[in-house]
Amino acid sequence: MMYGDPQLWADLLDRLADITAAFLKVQIEAGASAVQLFDSWAGALAPADYRRSVLPASAKVFDAVADHGVPRIHFGVGTGELLGLMGEAGADVVGVDWRVPLDEAVRRVGPGKALQGNLDPTVLFAGKDVVEAKAQEVLDAAAGLEGHVFNLGHGVMPKTDPDALTRLVEYVHGASAR
Repeated sequence: MMYGDPQLWADLLDRLADITAAFLKVQIEAGASAVQLFDSWAGALAPADYRRSVLPASAKVFDAVADHGVPRIHFGVGTGELLGLMGEAGADVVGVDWRVPLDEAVRRVGPGKALQGNLDPTVLFAGKDVVEAKAQEVLDAAAGLEGHVFNLGHGVMPKTDPDALTRLVEYVHGASAR
């Protein structure tokens, strides 16, 4: 549809942007301290296609919640080549998956944006020592950045032990407090 009927595609994404913005506003009104636009398929697009066919809708969403006083996060998996464009969409924070080193992500996104990420979620299947070492690598890479939110570089894998997540959060909180 994006190629075959670009006008229908644009109309659809415009409508979805309105729905998404309304949903994010409800979350904010209910007390959310941040909102995230999560686009799992953006990474499948070439930069020119993203700019033409998706960026306008993402920008519309972020613009609609800009005056609500909460950080706006934009995340997509496999979007290493799109990070700069995603930064143009209007988010305050750009999510980075585990495939792009944070220093490279900073270069691609540019100044004025915080980054979120980017621990490989499969690391959580390893032992505690490995998880802590990998988490520390992310924290070390983030040291000195304009802003960084520690997070996985994508969602939690279905069979992840919840206790592994608890241990990770405890480790990051402890290491960040030092």
